[in-house]
Amino acid sequence: MQRLRVSLGLVSSAALLAFSACGEPAGSPDGGSAAGGAVGAGGDASGAGGAPSGGAPGSGGAVPSSGGAQATGGDSGTGAGGASGGGDTASGGAAAGGAPGVGGDDAGSGGQDGSGGTSTAGAVIVPDPSWTCGMPEGIVDPELGELAFEVSLKVGEVYEFGETQYGERRVYDIQSGAVSGGKLNANYLEGGLDMELKLKNGSIELEQVNLLRTSDNAIIYVRTCGVAAAGDEKVRIVPDFEAPKSSSASWLNTGKFVGTRVYDAAKKTIELKIYDVSGVTGTGTKVTLKDPTDVPNQPWECSMNTGSKGATVLTETVTLGSSLSVGASKRGTRNIIPITGGTFSGRFSGTILPGGADYQLIGNGSTVLDARYTLKSNDGEFLLVRNCGPFGAMIPWFEARAAGSLAALNQGAYLSSDPGSAAGGVSITFYEKN
Repeated sequence: MQRLRVSLGLVSSAALLAFSACGEPAGSPDGGSAAGGAVGAGGDASGAGGAPSGGAPGSGGAVPSSGGAQATGGDSGTGAGGASGGGDTASGGAAAGGAPGVGGDDAGSGGQDGSGGTSTAGAVIVPDPSWTCGMPEGIVDPELGELAFEVSLKVGEVYEFGETQYGERRVYDIQSGAVSGGKLNANYLEGGLDMELKLKNGSIELEQVNLLRTSDNAIIYVRTCGVAAAGDEKVRIVPDFEAPKSSSASWLNTGKFVGTRVYDAAKKTIELKIYDVSGVTGTGTKVTLKDPTDVPNQPWECSMNTGSKGATVLTETVTLGSSLSVGASKRGTRNIIPITGGTFSGRFSGTILPGGADYQLIGNGSTVLDARYTLKSNDGEFLLVRNCGPFGAMIPWFEARAAGSLAALNQGAYLSSDPGSAAGGVSITFYEKN
């Protein structure tokens, strides 16, 4: 194949932005390397540092692991916003609205593959080991906890990918939303991504990346993992917050939160309700989700599919917004550079859609790059990109419609250059992996 090249806007004269094709690498809660983005304002461009660490997706801080390898069924908490091994996807084996599965009791699983399974109201959802959201023992019903805040997010574009290598992918472009209730006074910022995956058995896996700005101007980064049984309109989510240690919102760094996410197609809104569940115990009926065994699992962690660089595939020129900084938080120093658009050419041609960002993390002497964004080809196909890793070792994940013109990129056999400067942006080249 050919080499894939990305051009991103310069973050500063000393720091460049990089795109990450993999999930945000998890980092240790004390500031170990996690998926960062490219170095933005105040970022350190050196850091040949450690590769992203792996663990199970979710909140609560990840156990650092070397290299952010694709973990299969890891059960550590999140890294940068919730880390999971890029192992198999959690399938929503249980469907809402039925009776517990055969043999299920108060402490049993009660969930089964397919439709017509178990109602999840009041139950503990035990996610598939590949998509645990940091709670492998089970995600409690959030409504049993105390409401921390709620928000109605305005949705811009909805990108319908169709059936990819993992399932039916849909990406929602988050515009904004004012937080209400509780003790958090903040707004969700434009440019967030809500990435919904419907598995072939009807269950849902969800990931969100968002930024909030508080009333006292602090920036909060939140990466969210979610699951839902087949037929359940409420996705049960586990948000992982990174707030400045010195801010009034620092309590978000140590809380235990679970919430609900509901999309209203008529209003084009996503309704989030976040609850403090620190006092909720995971007893009672359990609904166990199982993923399909005949499809690959979407990754949560960065790819470790190393090799030597071969032919060029694409060249992108990406425009960027102003850098935003969380500052010192529980995993290190987080900087974010919003992605505002751009173009690509080469084997395929098209545009880079506004939304997403490069989420960088600097800690323990290393800088890890992680950018999330979406491409649209000239023939109307979408490509979800995550390009991740430390300088000198960036590797992308691509996801496109399995029957579409970009399907060859689903192979996971690509490498990335480090970011280089370009007029109005930054340049990255993607290669075939030999």
